Amino acid sequence: MPLSVPTWPELLGSAQQTVVHLEMRDAYAVDYETGPFAEWRAGHRPDPADRDSWWRPWLDLISATVTRGVSVRRARIVSEPVSEYTRFLYDGTFTNVAAGEDVRWLARRRASDLALPGTDFWLIDGRLIRWNHFTGDGASAGGEMSEDPAAAKLCAEAFDGVWSRAIPHDRYVIE
Repeated sequence: MPLSVPTWPELLGSAQQTVVHLEMRDAYAVDYETGPFAEWRAGHRPDPADRDSWWRPWLDLISATVTRGVSVRRARIVSEPVSEYTRFLYDGTFTNVAAGEDVRWLARRRASDLALPGTDFWLIDGRLIRWNHFTGDGASAGGEMSEDPAAAKLCAEAFDGVWSRAIPHDRYVIE
């Protein structure tokens, strides 16, 4: 019987030590007409001094998770030159860092020899996986949970391989 997909507060609330997230797409559900990406394209940038205007309640959840002593790390594998959407992510990543996430970036060409799962994932405490499935245009196709030890090992090794090569957000430069 497949595991039910918990809410994000339930999933991150279950973490005791580590949460890692690997992102491997160059775009996620791009809406060119409305929403944060459209606003960014029109010139809006998050104001570092106005924390209340940032992506809520997500960043509050990350902050609460980190405050409990859980390490939260995110690695992004990106094509270079980066897509417009990756520039959008990059410009807003300081909010993730301010919430307590450690974020790194890896050029896709430097990941060619790594064994990577077929989709993005979250790995909780090295044992519980939330797979993120997407449609071809980047829209969410739902999540799936797994406690399969072999899959968890693959995810942990993939993340560690990416993490060891990736550049910390404060040093990664988009040209």
